[in-house]
Amino acid sequence: MRRLALICHASTKATRLAAFPVDEPVEPKALEGAAVPARLRKPAQCWTSPALAAAQTAQALGLNATLEPELREATYGRWSGLPLSDVERDEPHAIAQWLGDPAAAPHGGESITALIARVGSWLDGLDTASGQLVAVTHQSVIRAAVVHALAAPPASFWRIDVPPLAIVDLKSNGARWTLTFRDGA
Repeated sequence: MRRLALICHASTKATRLAAFPVDEPVEPKALEGAAVPARLRKPAQCWTSPALAAAQTAQALGLNATLEPELREATYGRWSGLPLSDVERDEPHAIAQWLGDPAAAPHGGESITALIARVGSWLDGLDTASGQLVAVTHQSVIRAAVVHALAAPPASFWRIDVPPLAIVDLKSNGARWTLTFRDGA
């Protein structure tokens, strides 16, 4: 049995500004009082996205994490670093295409379907892992993992909200992943 806790990195400037992310540090005070539940303090394996915010979050939570490239943020091409409101104003048709078609990548980056495939492949590759696993990563990666785990349509990606420092639990019996809700302990 595999249990995977996906932890969303702490808030960054891009999070606060509703901007397409770039590799940046967490905001000052974003990790104040942050702690992982006791069940996650000594995982069998722990990974982090290569991004600075994810690495800082893992370190602040006391997790000894290995960098995992497949947990990297989605690639947003020319939109990286721009506020969503600016892109909506300057490229309304491109945003509409991106939000309406998971296979579209008008920004020149990674489509939602490509992201889901990347993350799903990583999840399915955990077949030799066992016990409690932890990964500190991005909202987009966690959304993609949930879509894959539930075998949901790619368009459902936009209906999943993952705030900073949220923990999403997935469980696998080797044949399929399931979403698990916990009481926070």
